[in-house]
Amino acid sequence: MAGSPSCARRRVGYDTIRRVAAEFDIELQSGRLHAKRYGPRDTPLVLGVPGLTANLQGFEFLGERLATAGIQFVALDLRGRARSDVTEVGSYGWVKHAADLFAVADHLDAKQFSLIGHSMGAAVAMAAAAQDAARLTRVVLVDMCGVPDPSTAAPIGASVARLGTVFPSVEAYLDLFRHSGIMEPWSEYWEDYFRYELQPVDGGVAARTSRAAVMEDVMFGAGACAFDDAAGVYGLWASLSMPVLLLRATREMILGTGFILSKRDRDRFPVMVESATAVDIDANHYTIATSEAAASAIIRFLEPTH
Repeated sequence: MAGSPSCARRRVGYDTIRRVAAEFDIELQSGRLHAKRYGPRDTPLVLGVPGLTANLQGFEFLGERLATAGIQFVALDLRGRARSDVTEVGSYGWVKHAADLFAVADHLDAKQFSLIGHSMGAAVAMAAAAQDAARLTRVVLVDMCGVPDPSTAAPIGASVARLGTVFPSVEAYLDLFRHSGIMEPWSEYWEDYFRYELQPVDGGVAARTSRAAVMEDVMFGAGACAFDDAAGVYGLWASLSMPVLLLRATREMILGTGFILSKRDRDRFPVMVESATAVDIDANHYTIATSEAAASAIIRFLEPTH
């Protein structure tokens, strides 16, 4: 499966990185974002943008490895997710999340920066390029650049359905995912990821992420994916003038559920975007986040000697 045996057990050295990784809040005009920094503060900034229902802890595996490579990586909880603010109706959508990225960079005194976006986070990264490509040094799109296979609607819907649901205990919540067969091999990365998003509520625990915020982004994405090859999400490709790395997971999330990044879009993306390189990763849409091959490809792409 994706990654190597190191997914199931942390290698010596990463525990130290994990202890020194710093969580902090960023107050923006649009709302407060929660963030986590890996690596040295005096190197060029790379921001991590999670997917639709995801949180910053999904970048833990990658953040540890970027830190060892001397790269400053700041992973974010988007508004409405995990430990960031839930803001008013109408404040979401790819374009508004993209504007937050520039505000975060301003807060961190970065005139230029790079982006790593996973799933919907990749769409947000492309929307950022459409807003101000000159400020983006490099962009990594992880398993998304266009319209997903229609058959992926079911697993995406299942991910959204957990939001607002009360579970009797943390263990009951973890068991739902531990035994799903999607995150294989299961590791403490996944356990930490799901624990991070929980909060105590009457009757047990529930995810902090706002279902209403996620649904607003779902509707924005549906609109962006309703166009042909020249508009909507595909219209964002024209703004990608900087070096771009596209990673595609070659395994379905669950057998028969299709791909978020279709083979068709993977093949035509580097043809249409001259600055892009596409790399296949032996993982699914989720386990690509704990893949040594994916982490290595991203580090090679981001290193100054590239």
